[in-house]
Amino acid sequence: MSEALLYGANVFANGIRQHYLRYGGEGSAVILIPGITSPAITWGFVAERLAERHDVYVLDVRGRGLSATGPDLDYGLDAMAADVVGFADALGLSAPALLGHSMGARIAMRAAVSGKAGFARLALIDPPVSGPGRRPYPSKLPWYVDSIRLAAQGIDAEGMKAFCPTWSEAQLRLRAEWLHTCYEPAIVTAFEDFHRDDIFPDFAKIEQPAMLMVAGRGGVIAPEDEAEIQGLNPAIEISRVANAGHMIPWDDFDGFFEALGDFLSR
Repeated sequence: MSEALLYGANVFANGIRQHYLRYGGEGSAVILIPGITSPAITWGFVAERLAERHDVYVLDVRGRGLSATGPDLDYGLDAMAADVVGFADALGLSAPALLGHSMGARIAMRAAVSGKAGFARLALIDPPVSGPGRRPYPSKLPWYVDSIRLAAQGIDAEGMKAFCPTWSEAQLRLRAEWLHTCYEPAIVTAFEDFHRDDIFPDFAKIEQPAMLMVAGRGGVIAPEDEAEIQGLNPAIEISRVANAGHMIPWDDFDGFFEALGDFLSR
């Protein structure tokens, strides 16, 4: 167990049980919201570094990891954003920062612009900017569904390599261990919402200091998307990690933190 990991816990917030991992415990609070098929534990290696300066709470988004799941829950973007608002309120976190990756960045934005909680700042890591009438998200749904179904049957790191060929053995083992906790209908809904729910209006509503981190090899955010986002909200900082794909810290850990800089603690 990492020395930075203090504990895992559950809290009842926004009407559901939310599981989280807490790292560090010192400094300003940061809520880390993972992407579409990333349980909290898979972001532990990032949380450990963040914990050197921050009190870090890594969420299991509903339908993933050890948080509430099942057919009776709403897996839409607004519901997941309300979870973050409820989570911060339930733990009494005062003006935490939000760091979200991919789907988690979309959740962070929607939570921040809801007007229901005060968040200090937003680090938006390569959010999908597909939507109605826009370029589709580059990953395809079967990539997620096929790997989840194999994980539900039992898959090892070698089998997971077919889906994540550049990952380390440790990263593959962790994904193979935890991917089965991703509830397939939750993942399908989130993926479809990438194309149904346009988040560009949210960029215009952000009032907090915000950073948009773009993966140079991700194909998720194109130059024309950056230009549109800056036109909507010129205050948003844009940083790039040139040699990383969409899973930025997996591809270039040091580059991720170089691009993040001191943004969370300014």
